[in-house]
Amino acid sequence: MTAIATSAALSFPFSFCRSTKTYTRKCFKGGFGVFAVYEEAAGELTNKKSSWLTIFDVEDPRTKFPQSKGKFLDANQALEVARFDIQYCDWRARQDVLTIMHLHEKVVEVLNPLAREYKSIGTVKKELAELQEALSQAHKQVHISEVRVSAALDKLAYMEALVNDRLLPERSAEESDCPISSPSTSTVPRDTVKSKQPRRTLNVSGPVQEYSPHLKNFWYPVAFTADIKDDTMIPIDCFEEPWVIFRGKDGKPGCVRNTCAHRACPLHLGSVKEGRIQCPYHGWEYSTDGKCEKMPSTKFLNVKIKSLPCFEQEGMIWIWPGNDPPTATLPSLLPPSGFQIHAEIVMELPVEHGLLLDNLLDLAHAPFTHTSTFAKGWSVPSFVKFLTPASGLQGYWDPYPIDMEFRPPCMVLSTIGISKPGKLEGQSTQECSTHLHQLHVCLPASRQKTRLLYRMSLDFAPILKHIPFMQYVWRHFAEQVLNEDLRLVIGQQNRMLNGANIWNLPVSYDKLGVRYRIWRDAVESGAKQLPFSK
Repeated sequence: MTAIATSAALSFPFSFCRSTKTYTRKCFKGGFGVFAVYEEAAGELTNKKSSWLTIFDVEDPRTKFPQSKGKFLDANQALEVARFDIQYCDWRARQDVLTIMHLHEKVVEVLNPLAREYKSIGTVKKELAELQEALSQAHKQVHISEVRVSAALDKLAYMEALVNDRLLPERSAEESDCPISSPSTSTVPRDTVKSKQPRRTLNVSGPVQEYSPHLKNFWYPVAFTADIKDDTMIPIDCFEEPWVIFRGKDGKPGCVRNTCAHRACPLHLGSVKEGRIQCPYHGWEYSTDGKCEKMPSTKFLNVKIKSLPCFEQEGMIWIWPGNDPPTATLPSLLPPSGFQIHAEIVMELPVEHGLLLDNLLDLAHAPFTHTSTFAKGWSVPSFVKFLTPASGLQGYWDPYPIDMEFRPPCMVLSTIGISKPGKLEGQSTQECSTHLHQLHVCLPASRQKTRLLYRMSLDFAPILKHIPFMQYVWRHFAEQVLNEDLRLVIGQQNRMLNGANIWNLPVSYDKLGVRYRIWRDAVESGAKQLPFSK
């Protein structure tokens, strides 16, 4: 029974009587007694009960659990297991609803005026309290069943997609590899010809190619608002071009090329004077639109350096490095409601931004890589998978309580349930009482360098935000985690530059990383309709 069906069942009245009439009569003590007279005959009531109860008369499916055939990770067998989960959840949900119905009938029985005449008030109160507790437990069990149904449906969708991904290429390969022959000349039956389709791979090898202009046509976060004061500058590289961020006279941020038009001196080595950036070499000054407004000691010339569209939103500075007109709206990267931002950290990392995204979108490596930090003590699950809609770039990890999303063009958002540090298996994010929300922005600085913006938010312990030097504690921990990753990702990058394919053999838990690569390939090729865009 699905969660919708369960809710519908709970909305039905649990009394099987059509209608009742009531009358009162004077009691011997002067009070009035209330008696219910049922219009329905006993036989009709019994028949109606029986017709309703038939929906709960379902055989326990646990006696029919699919037996293993000895094939490791066989897709068809896994699909059967997922279908069994659905059947079990259906049976379990029906039993839960039936329990609530029986308890409801007991409550009606206890409250019956005839029954109350033979019981003391204390006895009735005690019985009602016990029934209330039993009903509460039954309702909790119903909610658990709903969660199980939802998870089982997600698992079934995942398994069906897995089977289709495996079977469709095999069928097409069989059809294409079988020679077409007439019945008179064919000597081998068609069904005996078998062909094995090689596992699907991605080709990510060799030096990183020059960035496609299509990849630049997005809004990119480049800095945190708190880091840019009225008199400060932030130099950045984006797509192998140098830029500098500063605030103009109106306090709004601007982004101009970090190269003076005069002698190519880096402008960030200078200073900000009254909303203009001053070159330290000869004092030329530029506004946020790139126009040179001061040119000391010489005749003034009409000079301008390149600038980019630059906006400030929700504590972040955004730029549009592409040639196409920028879109009217910027994405929202705020943490969910109820979270407070505790740390905002910026790092420059010596790896290509796609490799870093591959790493961030993969959680299966945690118990092997992060053994000195957040995954210390984690057990190694027998099977790790990422459950996601058929056309989406977000989902959740199983068995870890972590929801994750790739947000184009270079952001990863994740929400981590925290209840038992070091023992994360067996719970969903919703089942955890406290959570950590993370934002990773992987700005492509160059083909071997990434500017990482990291924002961490919590929905608990707000006092931590006000402890002095806590920002340095968070930064130290973030650096420890990243260093565990970097030694591996830098090694991957070196192998890739020498021709190795870093996506040679993707498996089930690589789904989100593979989808990112498919999305990026489509963007760089100029596809009009991007995959996973729903």
